[in-house]
Amino acid sequence: MDDLDYKALNLLMERGRAPWTEVGELLELSAPAAAERVRKLEEHSVIVGYRAIASAEALGYPLLAFVRVTLGNRTHREVFLKGIVKHQQVIECHHIAGDDEYLLKVRCRSTSDLEHFLTVVLKDRLGVSRARTTIALTTVKETTALPARP
Repeated sequence: MDDLDYKALNLLMERGRAPWTEVGELLELSAPAAAERVRKLEEHSVIVGYRAIASAEALGYPLLAFVRVTLGNRTHREVFLKGIVKHQQVIECHHIAGDDEYLLKVRCRSTSDLEHFLTVVLKDRLGVSRARTTIALTTVKETTALPARP
């Protein structure tokens, strides 16, 4: 990757729907040449997709919680992983180091919705022995953009 690729990538991480003319202007290339550069970034899996980022609040999911999970038994791992993928409320799941095994980022409609998720889904159905939950009061920064060399 060269400096032009990084410039294109930075713009598209901020504004994925930027028109080719704008990308071309930034790179000092024609729109077709800019599109070809981006196509090569996609081909090399530097860019892996484009998504609309919806407002959780507008969709009725204002509550954001982070749940640190410990499984009661290693035999529950497969059930947990298969089950967690099916729940659309879980927007991220990370296998982590430390006292807990997984960190979940969860969106819920209300505290009662969160309570149901914790008790029925995680503990009753997916074999979680401990779930430590932190509710976010305010989100200061949330982005999908990664630092890319200028």
